[in-house]
Amino acid sequence: MSSMESTANPTCVINCVHYDDQGKRHDIALDDISDVIASNNGFVWVGLYDPADSVLLKLQEEFCLHDLAIDDARNAHQRPKVEAYGNTLFVVVTTAQRVHDRIEYGETHAFLGPRFLVTVRHGASLSYAPVRARVEREPQLLTMGASYCLYGVLDFVVDNYLPITTDFRDTLDSLEKDIFADSYQRSTVVRLYELKRELNKMRMAVAPLQDVLAQLRRYPGELIPDEVKLYIRDVHDHAVRISDVIDTLREMLGTALNVNLSLVTLAQGETVKRLGAWAALLAAPTLITSWYGMNFAHMPELDKSWAYPAMIVGVGAVCVGLYWLFKRARWL
Repeated sequence: MSSMESTANPTCVINCVHYDDQGKRHDIALDDISDVIASNNGFVWVGLYDPADSVLLKLQEEFCLHDLAIDDARNAHQRPKVEAYGNTLFVVVTTAQRVHDRIEYGETHAFLGPRFLVTVRHGASLSYAPVRARVEREPQLLTMGASYCLYGVLDFVVDNYLPITTDFRDTLDSLEKDIFADSYQRSTVVRLYELKRELNKMRMAVAPLQDVLAQLRRYPGELIPDEVKLYIRDVHDHAVRISDVIDTLREMLGTALNVNLSLVTLAQGETVKRLGAWAALLAAPTLITSWYGMNFAHMPELDKSWAYPAMIVGVGAVCVGLYWLFKRARWL
């Protein structure tokens, strides 16, 4: 039975599903949540996207959610964290996805209770339909409860970081030729800076996520069974690996910026040396010939017939000597 046939939920409700103790899916309406939980085993998973206040208040009433957690879910712009409100956990993670060749960030807020999971998506966030499809293919795992679905969401969020870090690495590799170019290219420096800025934003999302996953692994209550904690540990390992990749790329980008600027400085220095050498070559004959442009009655060798050719030969010898010295010093 499809969701549209069996429910009349608001458009911000992406799914409202009851999984029985056999892991079988049943689409339900928001108004039926209390009755379903009271009369059935299993748990309920409600997925929302930018929900209206009325829907959040409805879920608060159905699941007895704390006012502070509801305020956080309504306002978004929260840092990744885990907070316990009685027998309910409130989890916030940052999501990322590519939108028109840019990295856009969103948030997912999750309420985990003994028999329910509520996921609230804000901003740039991919649908969790693939997560639902995956867990529904393994109904025996759904018998672990709502915490297993929370694991699926967290694993999906972390997995979406991988292609983004791969794109960063490929972009850095493609810029390597421009980084070591002899000529200065402003676009290369701008692109390197933009990459580093994006990596810093992503690090702000991934680094706190490691703490969130670590807290879920160590959660002492029965809300998260030991079997699910094993899966969360795997997600934590993936997050640590992605964080290491981000740190490595940030260091490589910092080094690339320094190398590019150093090469540009060296190239400018070489240009200045060449200009200085040619200026010296021009200055020597200019200085010598300027003496003979002075209106003095008595100048050296003016009365000799060989004086002019000798001066030309002397100027040429000075220029050749200076050229040889500069060439030897690699200024030319």
